[in-house]
Amino acid sequence: MLELDALTIVLLVLAGLAAGWVDAVVGGGGLIQLPALLLVPGISPVQALATNKVGSIMGTSISALTYYRRVGPDLTTAGPMAVAALAGAVAGAALAAQIPSELFRPIILVILVGVAAYTILRPRVGHTTDLRWEGNRHRGTAALIGLVIGAYDGLLGPGTGTFLVISLVSILGYAFLPASALAKIVNFATNLGALIFFVPHGAVIWGLGLAMGMANLVGGYVGARMAVAKGSAFVRVVFVVVVGALICKLGYDALNDLV
Repeated sequence: MLELDALTIVLLVLAGLAAGWVDAVVGGGGLIQLPALLLVPGISPVQALATNKVGSIMGTSISALTYYRRVGPDLTTAGPMAVAALAGAVAGAALAAQIPSELFRPIILVILVGVAAYTILRPRVGHTTDLRWEGNRHRGTAALIGLVIGAYDGLLGPGTGTFLVISLVSILGYAFLPASALAKIVNFATNLGALIFFVPHGAVIWGLGLAMGMANLVGGYVGARMAVAKGSAFVRVVFVVVVGALICKLGYDALNDLV
């Protein structure tokens, strides 16, 4: 059992609140929530990852519902993408305790730098929806994206929503706002998939996860409403900021691994 003082609990709840807001707007809330959990004395990386999923799934559930009511995302895209993402997340979670995360950081860092450059150098990308394909090719591509990013979410997690958004924008041709709406539905499935593995293995610290989850839920509701009200231009700005933060965090971690 973890012994946490009141200040630590308050800081973790505030991290959950901020993570919920960021996740709802553009994804990447794990950048805040997971490192905060890893700082807790006595918590293992797998426990932190599992507990993070409890908080995240509560936030993504309310933000997905808010987006569904106000944006009306295409469920024919979200459905196969979410199912594939759930399967990928279960597989990724099963590998989480076996594969060192430092093997993935350099690859993810290079991808994120490319994503940031692509978004900044093409300012009109993501302002309007212009789908690349229709029918089975569209749904098949969406499912493949869900499978790959779902596996990453189960394995590591931070930045999953961000990767979903940029994939929906750059590969499928969605605007940032509907991409964020779809990403929340898929992200809910990836969180669920990871928990399907973690819960039976007793990796979740439930009290802490539920407390952070309530804060994540509030942040997710506020963030989703702000994104809907302000539109794709606002989401794009937040996206660039979050990607920049992810690059800094992963770059710092990669340098520490080399020292």
